[in-house]
Amino acid sequence: DQPDNLSGMRLSARVDYALRAVAELAATASGPGRGRPVTADQIARAQEIPPKFLESILLQLRRGGIVQAQRGPEGGYWLARPGEEISLAEVIRIIDGPLAHVRGQRPEQLGYHGAARALQEVWIALRASEREILELVTVADVANGSLPARITELAADPRAWT
Repeated sequence: DQPDNLSGMRLSARVDYALRAVAELAATASGPGRGRPVTADQIARAQEIPPKFLESILLQLRRGGIVQAQRGPEGGYWLARPGEEISLAEVIRIIDGPLAHVRGQRPEQLGYHGAARALQEVWIALRASEREILELVTVADVANGSLPARITELAADPRAWT
């Protein structure tokens, strides 16, 4: 019995941590301390992210226009736009680049021939499906735990969990 290696995308630790960090910022933006910058330490503790690793991720997110930062005793980070306007896809692209690569290449750049020609279309459809889901879900959806119906429907299928 072979394991199912069709899990599609593989998220790097950097992407996982970035998504957790922006979800934390989205949650604090609508929570009791609303409007206050959140320190990297607070994010690291809340999400169990190694602090040094988080600092470089936050810098990347700042350069990508997802978060803003302020130094000093009242300093910290906050979302540059409302969480409802930031898709998971946008965060992933800032951290890791374009979605869905095969052997490090974009699917439309691959040259398949003969019997394998249709594989290119499969990879493009897979990327389109991932993109559809990741652009549909915002960091606010994650922070609020209120995912779009299509997502909860897909996740409700027991086969999705194995």
